Amino acid sequence: MEKRQTDLWFTEYQTPDMRLGLRIDTILVNRQTPFQHILVADSLENGRFMALDGAIQVTDRDEFTYHEMMAHVILCAHPEPRRVLVVGGGDGGVVREVVKHPSVEKVFLVDIDREVIDTSREFFPGVSVALDDPRVEIKPMDAIEFIRSRKEDFDAVIVDSTDPVDFAEGLFREPFYRDVCAALRPGGYAVGQTESPFAEPEILKSAHDAMSRVFDDVRLFWGVMPTYPTGMWTYCTGCKQAPDPSVPRSAVPVDTRYYTEAIHAASFVLPPFLTEILGDDKGDD
Repeated sequence: MEKRQTDLWFTEYQTPDMRLGLRIDTILVNRQTPFQHILVADSLENGRFMALDGAIQVTDRDEFTYHEMMAHVILCAHPEPRRVLVVGGGDGGVVREVVKHPSVEKVFLVDIDREVIDTSREFFPGVSVALDDPRVEIKPMDAIEFIRSRKEDFDAVIVDSTDPVDFAEGLFREPFYRDVCAALRPGGYAVGQTESPFAEPEILKSAHDAMSRVFDDVRLFWGVMPTYPTGMWTYCTGCKQAPDPSVPRSAVPVDTRYYTEAIHAASFVLPPFLTEILGDDKGDD
């Protein structure tokens, strides 16, 4: 049955001068947690979506483009990732991708807001499907506190944070990156989402610079994420005594919809305007 046309819209204020609007069919969740506001609704264009503090995190239509790049680039760069930490990512999408790697033995999901995890379990079963995997341990707590107690414990740390405001602001700063580096085993990789180069170039450069003061080698890669601001999204990876992350060293999961070995290599090829934002020449020739 064709969905009825309503005149109810969700509007995300992506910058002071840019908005994204989705026509809504049904509102399913609309509540404030101790940490943030959660909205879950069914849209006519992108299916079901979840927004935190007014910013879209997941939609049925395109969530895989983000979650696959967050997980597979650094996990495929590593020859045999076994222990993985996911910071944030309470929706479970990154965890879903991480457990596709057969070498992975243990995954910690550390998200400060238990209600995001519970909401995703109820309303996004296709995203949260791996949260009950026996390899996954969920820690609803402050990731900054959690990671300070871990030394050379992980082969990969994936920082799937919200925008750098309020409780997530510290996840974009040098002290946190130092704790992440200390928690990595030699040969390990860390990755964090670093926003849109069009909408938030200052955040991108600041995060890249902070990581560069900590890790042996820092590389920027990028991909598409249609419902995030401008549709172009960046990620920074830091290496700890590890080889070039732009080269895959372990098998690509068979059921990806965006990520491939060719996409892996191509994502590290930076347009000139991106290298200008970084203020260096880290793009591939």
